[in-house]
Amino acid sequence: MKELLINIRKCDLCKEFIEPNPVVFANESSKIVIIGQAPGTKVHKSRIPWDDASGKQLRKWMNVTDEQFYNTNNFGIVPMGFCYPGKGKSGDLPPRKECAPQWHHQLIDKMKNVKLVILIGMYAQNYYLKNQTKRTLTETVDNFHEYLPKYFVLPHPSPRNRFWLTKNPWFEKEVLPILKNKIHEIIV
Repeated sequence: MKELLINIRKCDLCKEFIEPNPVVFANESSKIVIIGQAPGTKVHKSRIPWDDASGKQLRKWMNVTDEQFYNTNNFGIVPMGFCYPGKGKSGDLPPRKECAPQWHHQLIDKMKNVKLVILIGMYAQNYYLKNQTKRTLTETVDNFHEYLPKYFVLPHPSPRNRFWLTKNPWFEKEVLPILKNKIHEIIV
């Protein structure tokens, strides 16, 4: 696993398109794998995954401390794209498509204790669930029970998603308590 992580952190598959600076946290004992989109600018600089407002919101949703979250025996953090993809018209560009096919299978195969994979956002959900996703992200998240016990689906915890959270109050009332309980069962 150590050699694989070194190789991922040195990866430059997409160097002709972006500035490579891969961010990944995991070990062979990780119990929960978090698969999100790609690092933002702050994480690109710090190389600490979810070290931003989205990460604070995610940890709040999961009811875990920073110490629990960054303990790789608890959580493996494997984004769809390991590097910051660049700025688009209305936010960051989508994750680069080279990373997941190149690295995910190798990483997850080495993590023998995984009890849950949390798929954050449409990119992760579409990649892992393929034709099992619903018509929209909202419908996929609303039907989260269908993907258990292997996967737990979430929207992105970005502050930009405040409108989605306001429009879908059932998420905080019905989904988050189940997420918190599952995480507590696994890491405590």
